[in-house]
Amino acid sequence: MNELVIELSEINPREFFGQQNEHIELLKKYFPKLKIVARGSKIKVFGDEEMLEEFDMRFNMLMDHFGKYNKLDENVIERVLTSDSKEDYSASEASGQVLVHGVSGKLIKAQTANQRKLVELSFKNDMVFAVGPAGTGKTYTGVALAVKALKEKQVKRIILTRPAVEAGENLGFLPGDLKEKLDPYMQPLYDGLRDMIPHEKLETFIEKGIIQIAPLAFMRGRTLDNAFVILDEAQNTTHAQMKMFLTRMGKNAKFMITGDPGQIDLPRRVISGLKEALLILKDVKGVGIIHLDDKDVIRHRLVKKVIAAYKEIEHTE
Repeated sequence: MNELVIELSEINPREFFGQQNEHIELLKKYFPKLKIVARGSKIKVFGDEEMLEEFDMRFNMLMDHFGKYNKLDENVIERVLTSDSKEDYSASEASGQVLVHGVSGKLIKAQTANQRKLVELSFKNDMVFAVGPAGTGKTYTGVALAVKALKEKQVKRIILTRPAVEAGENLGFLPGDLKEKLDPYMQPLYDGLRDMIPHEKLETFIEKGIIQIAPLAFMRGRTLDNAFVILDEAQNTTHAQMKMFLTRMGKNAKFMITGDPGQIDLPRRVISGLKEALLILKDVKGVGIIHLDDKDVIRHRLVKKVIAAYKEIEHTE
């Protein structure tokens, strides 16, 4: 009797096998001649070699589906086990409305007209600037586009960076190693990733360097190839930092720069690298620029009122 052993890496076995192994029970119904045993993160299958090959192929189709959508149910399993090709069971993503199937099947999509324009610009341009106030979904939509590109193997890695933290004395006052010191600053980027990639997989991606989260100073001297790169909080870059970052672009790279020119924390008389770049690059072919506004705010309804109130004060100063 032949044996097949499959290890579930980067996949939560409990979610994949279903409650009380209900998904495994379904597999047993479809493959009655095979003995199927699931333990921990391993599945062992015993039986005829030809049947094992068929099982291996179908099981890999299920793992691919779970990897993309983070969800399995009885209908999907039946479709995968009875279909002739991937097209027969893969859900249609017409017009690109759903960017990512997030954790527990959460659908991540552009929710406002400007967010949809941001998605379209990203498909058409390798470098996109998304500018607007807090809560307009700039960073979140950017992270979703990056995860989509990674899942669809358009890029090999995601690089997320912010200028808020400089390498040097500032970091010394925070406890812990470099990763722990940076985490509070990188939190909005982690929050987006946690919605879109299951915990085990995200940890593995970060360990392997498939997803890298680092301060802008760490980008110096690098060439970023085969990557979706997001520069967040770009309003706090200086001229030199922005120029350094934009010239890191390597082959098959996508760059997204997000920021809010209304929240600049730079010292007075220091020009924001974001504001300057928007002026310099506005007519460059291949660079897309989208301005989001209060209508795109998808946080608590009070956020819109707060933005409007501050706008009035700033205009009267």
